[in-house]
Amino acid sequence: MKHVHLALKVLMAVLLIYGGFNHFYKPEFYNGFIPDFLPKLIVNYISGAIELLLGFGLFIKGFQKKSAYGIFLLMLAFLPIHIWDMLKELPAIGSKNAAYIRVVVQFIFIAWAWFLYKKQSN
Repeated sequence: MKHVHLALKVLMAVLLIYGGFNHFYKPEFYNGFIPDFLPKLIVNYISGAIELLLGFGLFIKGFQKKSAYGIFLLMLAFLPIHIWDMLKELPAIGSKNAAYIRVVVQFIFIAWAWFLYKKQSN
């Protein structure tokens, strides 16, 4: 079970680091997810930086549990955005089916982050 936990932690970290990097590399991709009343580029860069910090935090002893909890909160915060996208006529993610799948994936990320938080010792 210890190897499964380690594999899930590393995979989550890699996904967050990759996603965080993408916020800086392809910021225009995220524009459709960010509501128009918010400053898109600033929100995009802040969320990307948070993803990078939390992803790297999963590798740093003493920060792993806090990072897992932070990921849990971040995934909860992103959930309404993905639900909003799913309800749009033309979802930013590309299609209605992709938007439905993305919401399911978001719930998986939430549960995954919670699992890492609960299993991580300090």
